[in-house]
Amino acid sequence: MFGKRKVRTVKGPATISEEEEARYKKNRGRSFIMLGLALGMLLASLDQTVVGTSLPKIVGELGGMSLYSWLFTAYMLAETVMIPIAGKMSDRFGRRPVFLAGMVTFMAGSFLAGMSTSMEMLIACRLIQGIGAGSMMPVSMATVADLYAPAERGKIQGLLGAVFALSTIIGPLMGGYIVDHMDWRWVFYVNLPVGVFAILVTSLKFPAIANKGSLPIDFLGMTALAGALVPALLVVTWGGSTYDWTSAIIMGMTVLSVLSLTAFILIERRAADPILPLRLFREPIFTLGCGGLFVIALGMFGVITYLPLFLQAVVGMSASNSGELIIPLMMGVMLTSITSGFLLRHTGYKVWLIAGPPVSALGLYLLSTLHIGSSATDAVLFLFITGAGMGAVMSNFIVAAQNVMPKSDMGVASGSMSLFRSIGGTVGVAFLGGILNSRMLQELSLHLTPEQLASLPTDANSVGQLLLVVTEPPIPEFLLDAIRLSLSNSITYIFFIGSIIVLGSIVFSIFVRSVPLKTSEEYHEIKGAEGAPVRTEGSVAEITAPKGEESK
Repeated sequence: MFGKRKVRTVKGPATISEEEEARYKKNRGRSFIMLGLALGMLLASLDQTVVGTSLPKIVGELGGMSLYSWLFTAYMLAETVMIPIAGKMSDRFGRRPVFLAGMVTFMAGSFLAGMSTSMEMLIACRLIQGIGAGSMMPVSMATVADLYAPAERGKIQGLLGAVFALSTIIGPLMGGYIVDHMDWRWVFYVNLPVGVFAILVTSLKFPAIANKGSLPIDFLGMTALAGALVPALLVVTWGGSTYDWTSAIIMGMTVLSVLSLTAFILIERRAADPILPLRLFREPIFTLGCGGLFVIALGMFGVITYLPLFLQAVVGMSASNSGELIIPLMMGVMLTSITSGFLLRHTGYKVWLIAGPPVSALGLYLLSTLHIGSSATDAVLFLFITGAGMGAVMSNFIVAAQNVMPKSDMGVASGSMSLFRSIGGTVGVAFLGGILNSRMLQELSLHLTPEQLASLPTDANSVGQLLLVVTEPPIPEFLLDAIRLSLSNSITYIFFIGSIIVLGSIVFSIFVRSVPLKTSEEYHEIKGAEGAPVRTEGSVAEITAPKGEESK
């Protein structure tokens, strides 16, 4: 299959050299590995968005409207906790076993979710899905660093960013189509064939990882990390909505989170092989990248979460049409993500990190000017601008940090940055959701009497359902108009708040120093006989584990 092939040059031998043959095999192997990883990322990120447009049908059949938020919360909590653990485990035991374990777990959760007979069962299945997704995502980014030197890594990270954007397009579209034409359970069943194909593709050999099996696993660190993250995320999710900020539950979880975080820091300082090495934060580019991803995700994901509600409940679009209008947002992400990736070796990452936040902030500000009578053309343009700024930033923070991180920490470094992005998204949904509910109650009080206001739900999603569901006896038209206007003003208000938050991420971008991207020989620390770097394009060994390790 890989016999000798003709070459175009007239000089030299008529067949390719052994070095070129090795390079061809290496590139082909890298492409297959990245295809499988991209499919895994597609599924993991797809399930963050696909449930949103399916929610009314799911609630209509299973009930449990009071638990609806847990469909998102359970997934994001599990994913967030697993990301740093999976990143570290992939450094220790190799990328492939961690990725395949995550894919199998994700598929099991998807199958069981489709079989759910109650909202409680579906939430538990979403938790399983989140564990699988959190295991796959950091492995994908770390494997890019294993296979590609920083000078060529930007275009691959850009393509993975485009995959993430594509999943955000497909998710609402797929969810809306299934809701309109099929049983909602297929929202989860469609993951299975794609997952099987991804497993087959990623059964190839992965890059070899230095085995640290002799060092004890940091189980105490894992426990303390989960003890710090889960209560903290529940505090920002429940505080001010499900429970008062001064309630015993919120105060108790806050104390538990602080104590667990303190214990985690003490444990990691003494652990032989810490789950999250604190020395990583001594590198300013890594620390600033984590902060930048946290802030921009806080502003962006909170807005994206409530965009379908605005389009369906305020504008009156169907689930399918509201999903289609998100396409320009992700087209903008794909455009700058891919473009910056391919131009990165010429421009560096700094210019993209500086340009991205203002562009996204402008798009979000323009979105805040929308109202009930706005045209779809305005929404399309504003969403495209927002996405273009987002795509310029997200992958380039990671590329900048990976460029200065040692190879041995690539998995945990990539996982840690994904952790901060995931926490930012979770906090953003809860924080902007709290602002949305508070603003909505203020708006409703301007148009309704206290008696009318008391008869309505106190959260925006439930109020939005009143505009989506035909009730008997019907709600008076004047009341529906007041609800629609109040919801419109409230959602566009959080678009404005989101624009300010996203613009704030430029502070991190400004202070990220510009470091030339390492070449392949610099990254792999290949030295000649006298210690000088050797010009090489890499070898098959980069993607082939030594016998007895990942080639098993």
